Amino acid sequence: MLNKRILVFDSGVGGLSVYQEIIRLNPSLRCHYLFDNAYFPYGELAYDVLVERLLTLLTHFITTHPVDLIVIACNSASTAALDDLRATLDVPIVGVVPAIKPAASITKNNVIGLLATPATIARGYTNTLIERFASDKTVLRIGSTKLVTLAEDKLLGRPVNVDDLLAILSPWLPSQGAIQVPDTLILGCTHFPLLKSEIQACFEKPVQLVDSGKAIALRVKQLLANKQIDEERKSQTDLTANAFYTKIFNDQAALATLTASFTNYGFNSLTLYK
Repeated sequence: MLNKRILVFDSGVGGLSVYQEIIRLNPSLRCHYLFDNAYFPYGELAYDVLVERLLTLLTHFITTHPVDLIVIACNSASTAALDDLRATLDVPIVGVVPAIKPAASITKNNVIGLLATPATIARGYTNTLIERFASDKTVLRIGSTKLVTLAEDKLLGRPVNVDDLLAILSPWLPSQGAIQVPDTLILGCTHFPLLKSEIQACFEKPVQLVDSGKAIALRVKQLLANKQIDEERKSQTDLTANAFYTKIFNDQAALATLTASFTNYGFNSLTLYK
């Protein structure tokens, strides 16, 4: 029987945190991973540029690598382009949005910290989620592209700069004079779960860290349960899981480290997508 195949897509390596949860719940799936390092970081792209890039790249990719479902494992991309992608592509698409509803249900002091990219912080969609699920809570926001870079660096084998991390989180740290301290943090970018231990260590008291990985994995399972495999896929026998990037790496040592990381996640190869 032919295994169902999905694509996990992100601007960088953050989608691996979602991929882990998907495979844990759906171990029989075959998965491609595509990250768009040519346009990284998505959190700094203009809305129109981001939407056009996603439509062009993903339309082309699934013609050469047919899949049964796409996971947009990027909050910036999901909050900007899900409607356009679903209207254009003829496969189910699962997006990632900030986990505001679960965070609102578990906070004890009613102060929530939303940690995301500047684009996700500013999206109207994010405001709508807060108004709908956390209108009676205090939701503090930090938008950071630097934190995305720190997560990328970690997977490339580089040390995480603790001072940079403390500077980013300083508005919420009592040691830095913060008055309102969240007891629950929403990791509103798929890169951020890669830094869970480092983020937790910045706080004097334990904080609850919430992300969307498990919810996405469950949604993938639900959507694929009764889905028939597309006609283009019926002749495929390739069961490998392959990863792709969109821009040549000048640092070959970094590429070797990244390739090893993807191998550890279960991928057979990491190659340039042309």
